[in-house]
Amino acid sequence: MFSIWILLQTVCCWKFKILEEVLLDDVQYEFPHLLMICNQDHECIGKVQLFISYSASSSEDSSKKWGPLGEALAYDIVMEVAMRAQHFQQRNLRLHGPWKWLLSEFAVFYGVPNVYVTLRYLMCIMEVATPTEDCLALVYELLSPLINAQDETTLTRQEKRMLSDMICQVDRLLASVFENHKLLDESSVSGISETVNRSTVTAAPALLPAVQLFTLLHDILSVEAEKTLSDYFQRAARKMCRRHMAETDEFVSNGTEGFLVDPITTATAYSKLQALCGSMCTEIQGDIELHNQHILPSCIDLPNITADVYCKELSERLRSFLLALPPSGPFPHVVELLKATAEFQNCLTAWKINPTKHRVDAKDLFHLYVVLWIQERRLSLLDLCKADKIRWTGVGTSSDTSCFVEEMYDRIKDTLNDYNSLLNYWPEYTLNLESAIADVETAVVMALEKQNGDVLAPLKDVMLPKKFSLQYMQKLTRRRSLTLYHVPIQLGTFLNTIKRLLDVLRPKIDAQMKGWVACIPNLVANKLGYGERSNEVTIFLRAKYKNFIQAIVEKLADNARLQSTTKVKKILQDISESGGESDIRDRMQPLRQHLSDTIKHLHDVFTPRVFVAICRGYWDRMGQDVLHFLENRKENRIWYKGFHYALMILDDIFASQMQKLEGHCLQEKDLDPPRSIFEARSMLSRDVPNSLDSSEYSCY
Repeated sequence: MFSIWILLQTVCCWKFKILEEVLLDDVQYEFPHLLMICNQDHECIGKVQLFISYSASSSEDSSKKWGPLGEALAYDIVMEVAMRAQHFQQRNLRLHGPWKWLLSEFAVFYGVPNVYVTLRYLMCIMEVATPTEDCLALVYELLSPLINAQDETTLTRQEKRMLSDMICQVDRLLASVFENHKLLDESSVSGISETVNRSTVTAAPALLPAVQLFTLLHDILSVEAEKTLSDYFQRAARKMCRRHMAETDEFVSNGTEGFLVDPITTATAYSKLQALCGSMCTEIQGDIELHNQHILPSCIDLPNITADVYCKELSERLRSFLLALPPSGPFPHVVELLKATAEFQNCLTAWKINPTKHRVDAKDLFHLYVVLWIQERRLSLLDLCKADKIRWTGVGTSSDTSCFVEEMYDRIKDTLNDYNSLLNYWPEYTLNLESAIADVETAVVMALEKQNGDVLAPLKDVMLPKKFSLQYMQKLTRRRSLTLYHVPIQLGTFLNTIKRLLDVLRPKIDAQMKGWVACIPNLVANKLGYGERSNEVTIFLRAKYKNFIQAIVEKLADNARLQSTTKVKKILQDISESGGESDIRDRMQPLRQHLSDTIKHLHDVFTPRVFVAICRGYWDRMGQDVLHFLENRKENRIWYKGFHYALMILDDIFASQMQKLEGHCLQEKDLDPPRSIFEARSMLSRDVPNSLDSSEYSCY
């Protein structure tokens, strides 16, 4: 341990005056006395010579060594003593009181240059400097005159070297300020907090003097200065990204990809990524608020500078995360992350922030996954349509429809519900979903038709195109067999299901998808061509419904032709030979009974609207037989009166039976005679005008 005495010795006077005594204990040094030598009147006389005395211990008997000491070194020692006396430290940087006065007087008395005094003080400050307002303000206060002195070239070589070192240290301090501007904390000893304070939106107090210092040291209008400051803020953004992303590092670490993760962990991971998107939004919003306080130089567009970093880091993290834990479907936690990503993108647009290099594009990130989800759901539903048909054969519901179809449409409905949140946000994907569902609907009908292949085979023979080939003649011969066709229950289930698809199941699905399409701008929707696939399925179903009803009507008409007593042509020939109304009724009685039994059976097999459609088709078909008979015998008008009775009986049979079986469920137009009946009556009676065109029976 050393003892050091600083003596001020005058040549003319050897009387000493102890001005102040200070005892400072330190681990390495001890300064027991500080002496100033003056005359009795406290005035210095003559030329001053500065000496230093030191020894290995503080005892009076220890040998002392004396030697001359330069003014600058003596000032350094005095300053060190003063700082130790006033406990100079990070948050106590300013000298005050007698020590400040002593240093000032010492420098003046011994001619220590002001530049050196300031530089020496600044060096001591920079050794303990912190990114706080008081420290930066003091550095700016001390450095400003030095920079001006440098410009005036009044500094010595040593002072220039010292100033250059100080500027480098200040630049490092400024870098710390700008790179941690969101973590600055005046209450912290180090000036930097471990947590971000979100309770206030104002800039940290240290930021303003930091900007002033940076402007003092650099030409802020230069490209280099602008780039340097931009780099500082980009590094600050990267630091914030690392802090926010720390909780998601475990999900993108090496080895995560390909491993199965339990649903709870997966949902938690997606929630953390969702929170990360929100945090990034908050950071950019904070940068906007800081930018609007006009503290930073005008050349620094802070939100756009940091947005590049946030977008790049967030985009890379999302891609890595989705590769490690790929979303398997539009589950709630997946859709929430998708929304959070899109919201981040929308916020940047709303704030008019346009990153120059990197962007977060939610559709680019999730598009392939959404398309894959829809395709996987399509294949899954199509696979169900390949199930063993025996499982569903003969199984019906309370509405006399196919249980298989009802279950498949429940699954389609569940699919729409699963995609509801996604399509409410991105309705453009309705076209992809529409195409997939159209494929499934077509497959469902084909599977249903295959399941009922046995009961549909006789009808398909009737539906064959009428090409007079050997094959057609064989089919026609087989169709005209003497076997009475009996409408099976399975056929009723099939047609009831087709009708329910047209009237109930498909309209619900179409309405839900149209609700999503309504959110798409008209030009975009027209360009996408929504509705084409859905219309194809509707046309496909209507054609099948119409063709099978026509085939049933033909089979029923064939049944009436099997016996002469029920064959319309034979009955009309017999009527033409008789004239009495009672005789006509007698001849029509077998046909009446046959039609009544047939209508009753149809009522037992089909649902009301299908039943009405077939009855009206059958009614129209019988009227066509009458009309064809009349067209071939126009010259025998004497028969027309009997034919009037026959038509009245036909109308009464169908209208009365339908009303008896359906009652109030019938619509008014259901009881109107079909087109062929009106045409037949018009031919029989010239004074009866052509009736209004009734709807085709296939439309009921």
